[in-house]
Amino acid sequence: MDTTDLLLAIFHHLLVFSLAGIIGAEFVLIRGDLPAATLRRLVGIDRHYGIIAMLIIVVGIGRVIYGLKGWEFYVYNWVFWAKMAAFVIVGLLSIIPTVRFVSWNRQASASPGFQVPAAQLASVRTYVRAEAFIFLLIPVFAAAMARGYGY
Repeated sequence: MDTTDLLLAIFHHLLVFSLAGIIGAEFVLIRGDLPAATLRRLVGIDRHYGIIAMLIIVVGIGRVIYGLKGWEFYVYNWVFWAKMAAFVIVGLLSIIPTVRFVSWNRQASASPGFQVPAAQLASVRTYVRAEAFIFLLIPVFAAAMARGYGY
């Protein structure tokens, strides 16, 4: 067994599980009111979301290039592309919450009495729920790929 492939796979899985945890944390934190302390926490968590997502991409590319299956397994596998599409959709869905978290945090810092507008919070909740739902497809596609589907 190739140690590089094993290490890349381990790191990739740990990063994906971390991203799932971050989405879960955001989901929990936006369920109630958002005082300034919670907004600061959301901004920090969301920053980690972006960092981990980028690391997933870098390590994933490493797996495609240096993994035991070879790049051909991935390039010609429709399940791989479905998994990539799900990942991209999750990333796109995360843009609105990120922008809102930063904006709300700035407003709360400037005005201690700031309250997150209910309509905006409801919108962000919808985006985070959609992220979580689409994210669930990623391990489904990964499990299918690991069993040779799509090739």
